[in-house]
Amino acid sequence: MDFTIQELAQLSGVSTRTLRYYDEIGLLKPARTNEVGYRFYGQFEVDMLQQILFYRALDMKLATIKEIIQSPGFEHTEALKIHRTALLKRKEQLDKILQTVEKTIQSIEEEQPMTNEEKFNGFKEKLIEENEKQYGQEVRAKYGDKTVDASNAKLMNMTEEQYEAMQQLEQQLFARLKEAMAIGDTNNDVAMEVAELHKRWLSFSWSQYSKEAHAGIAQMYVADERFSAYYDERVAKGAAQFLHDAIHNFTLT
Repeated sequence: MDFTIQELAQLSGVSTRTLRYYDEIGLLKPARTNEVGYRFYGQFEVDMLQQILFYRALDMKLATIKEIIQSPGFEHTEALKIHRTALLKRKEQLDKILQTVEKTIQSIEEEQPMTNEEKFNGFKEKLIEENEKQYGQEVRAKYGDKTVDASNAKLMNMTEEQYEAMQQLEQQLFARLKEAMAIGDTNNDVAMEVAELHKRWLSFSWSQYSKEAHAGIAQMYVADERFSAYYDERVAKGAAQFLHDAIHNFTLT
């Protein structure tokens, strides 16, 4: 059975404009286009659109989705199993945040204050889940599961004061990095302070520090656009490269 673009839009809840865009970027091409340019989609395209929407539900970029679903080894059933695992993990995370909200409401209504640990556990778990989703594969490949698991455990065991201090230190890092970029020297005292602040920030979650690991994470900041974007978007364009260079000089001392 073929579907027109309007029928597929109605079936899936995706706008015709979005479907046309997916066609333009080569993410989801119609099965055929007739002589007057009308698009028609078959069952294969319907199934692939479902896959695309699953990946979008996990906040994955379109370019990444395209790379996955068009790879020679892509297997529909296996992809669904991976979606199920990822969505169950997200559901678990959302359930924990919901529990935190419900406990907060209950504590207010019944005048039974929550412990500070209870207040922040859901948010720390969300931070870990976001880091795993965005950077986990690369970091685990580079440093190993044992190191990453230990880092996550240390983050989960943070007190409220430690968690707040980590957030404040990161903001201080951003501010000093911006100042250092204005000076333009990756080896002066301000740049070295930036690298030291970054070391202290990492130490909140790292079980142990080494210059080699510090230099390695800095290399990932410039080797992967997702890491680069974290600093470039929060500080200024080129911030990830500047931070990398400052850390490189810092770890040579």
